[in-house]
Amino acid sequence: MEPQLRHTVADGVATVVIDHPAKRNAMTEAMWRQVPPLFAGLAADPAVRVVVLTGEGGTFCAGADISSLRESAQTAQDLAVRAEEALAAFPKPTLAAVRGYCVGGGCQLAGACDLRFADEAASFGITPAKLGIVYSASSTRRLVSLVGPATAKYLLFSGELIGAERALRTGLVDEVLPAGELGKRVSEFARTLASRSQLTQAAAKEFAAGRTGREAYWRDQAHGSGDTAEGVAAFLERRQPRFTWSVQAD
Repeated sequence: MEPQLRHTVADGVATVVIDHPAKRNAMTEAMWRQVPPLFAGLAADPAVRVVVLTGEGGTFCAGADISSLRESAQTAQDLAVRAEEALAAFPKPTLAAVRGYCVGGGCQLAGACDLRFADEAASFGITPAKLGIVYSASSTRRLVSLVGPATAKYLLFSGELIGAERALRTGLVDEVLPAGELGKRVSEFARTLASRSQLTQAAAKEFAAGRTGREAYWRDQAHGSGDTAEGVAAFLERRQPRFTWSVQAD
């Protein structure tokens, strides 16, 4: 099969799989180009409440397909940044499920997700210093916001890989799971996210990203949605809430 991003949707959760196992799920130019329209479609799909991003087999993503850099490193980098920004701007919760290598462009994609859960054997690295590439300003800022300037410099200056436990300590990863337990935990947590108020989640994503001037908009959305009344009623009646507000396509 051609290298690709494939996805399935079940119970409100879209699972997007980076599928290029012959090269440890390295991203080709065609795969980078696939990211923005794929996530635009998932954003507009009311059946999708959460996205899980993962890799085929035992590797998340080993980065960009280096063969594509020989033709135009700048084009490949621009495509990677565009894909990263499309993922970061996705209005619903995103969770990266990381096994094996999460390196270079793979770490860009994982870092653009809201949350990252990793197998205890996972390895993380950002490797432009090994290739003489200037890492983009937006990607650098996103990395710094996750791990702080000292760890960002360590990763960017050295290109060294770090293990899952160190990634957890620095904030690059949110949870580390024992061998064989990642899939179960991700599935359970994704279902939990899918059951929560999409209104709360969408507003929180905007606020956490630093967007300003939208407080009145979100107050109006909350007032007209009925989600607050439903949440309170469900709590008092000791049942699961049935939230109805959903992200509207731009």
